[in-house]
Amino acid sequence: MLRTTLAPGSRVWPAAATLFALTALALGSSAAQAAPPLAWSTSLPEDLTIKLVTFGPGDNIVNYFGHNGMIVQDNATGEAGLYNFGMFHFGVDMLPNYMKGRLTFWVAETPVRETFARYMEMNRSVRVLELNLPPAQRKQVALTLARSVLPKNRNYLYHHYFNNCSTRLRDIIDSAVGGQFKTALSAPAHFSFRQNTRRYAQQDPVVDFALIFWMNDEMEQPIKQWDELFLPEELEREVAHLQYRDAQGNRVPLVAAKYDVFEASRPATAAAPNRGWPWTLALGVAIGLLACVTAGWLSRTGSALARRLLGAQHAVFGLTFGMLGLLGFLMWTLTEHTVTYRNENQLLANPLTLLLLPLGVGIAFGSKRALVWTRLVFYALAAMSLALPLLKLLPSFNQDTLLPLTLLLPANVGGALAHWLLSQAPAASSDALPARQGAASRA
Repeated sequence: MLRTTLAPGSRVWPAAATLFALTALALGSSAAQAAPPLAWSTSLPEDLTIKLVTFGPGDNIVNYFGHNGMIVQDNATGEAGLYNFGMFHFGVDMLPNYMKGRLTFWVAETPVRETFARYMEMNRSVRVLELNLPPAQRKQVALTLARSVLPKNRNYLYHHYFNNCSTRLRDIIDSAVGGQFKTALSAPAHFSFRQNTRRYAQQDPVVDFALIFWMNDEMEQPIKQWDELFLPEELEREVAHLQYRDAQGNRVPLVAAKYDVFEASRPATAAAPNRGWPWTLALGVAIGLLACVTAGWLSRTGSALARRLLGAQHAVFGLTFGMLGLLGFLMWTLTEHTVTYRNENQLLANPLTLLLLPLGVGIAFGSKRALVWTRLVFYALAAMSLALPLLKLLPSFNQDTLLPLTLLLPANVGGALAHWLLSQAPAASSDALPARQGAASRA
């Protein structure tokens, strides 16, 4: 390899430096010329049309809340693109990243017809609002969207309430009308974050219960109507209603035209969250009574079948609500989901509840020690559950825990009462528990 050393004081140095500078300039100029122009930069403002697209809810949890996007169309060239702020990776790391509060979304430009067809195949409504903006603002929106898909700009950290596909478009529209959109929605919100979440999730009672169980009192904090626009259908509704003042001071509607591309054959989103608590209370009482009845049967007859049924009940209860409590505990302690911190529902179900899974299996197979430990676990859960309504007297305990409380309070108290009944008749219940050899028989 030929190596050349140029001393700073030599005559060759200035010439080499000049040559290097000219080469770098030429390469930079060539790279700049090779870079493609920003989309819509050559479009005339008066040729552009901006449209807000709303996609209705779908069949699974990631689709329950709907979706939206924005179309830019150049009427002179016929070009059009749909800007989608809801792109994310469906890999093995998706759920863990979501649970940790570190899920990355990105922005992509997709073909309009193909995108519409995909949502229609999923039986999801497609509705369009054409925005009534002056040419200069249409150009501004088009360039903002074009910049959003550049590699350096397209990724963002997703937040369900504060940074999602809908809030991003909300902010773009607000900028186009000089902040008048946000000003118009400064009144108190119609519903809290929790209530709005329930309106969309209550179609699936299991998901509905899990979501409200994991969310803390941030969901009850006062919000503005502006904050409700994290929901695509709410954004659509408020955009359709808005009138703003143009440059001449005239009040004009934000929407120039609207039309439905496809109407899905599915029920409309609930206008308000359902009460829910009569059902959770009935289920909680049923769980508690079933444990008491089975324990009473076992204490009276010593039936092996009763023992197995009681163990199976505890195992199923521990698995279902123990996992719910464990995930809530982990999201409180190990994630960046602030809406899961200091969750009062941990008094109702927590990692301690999960112990009922192996203990229930132990009872089913005749372990006396499992019976003793199960009684202690239920006593602890019942005490914590009964403490929660008393703590509600304190101002800081203002979380809406109605649905979890009405289900888990009677279930936990019922479990504790069941094992108190068993403790009052140890001879009868012990008959159903086969003696073990050695130390196990003396447990």
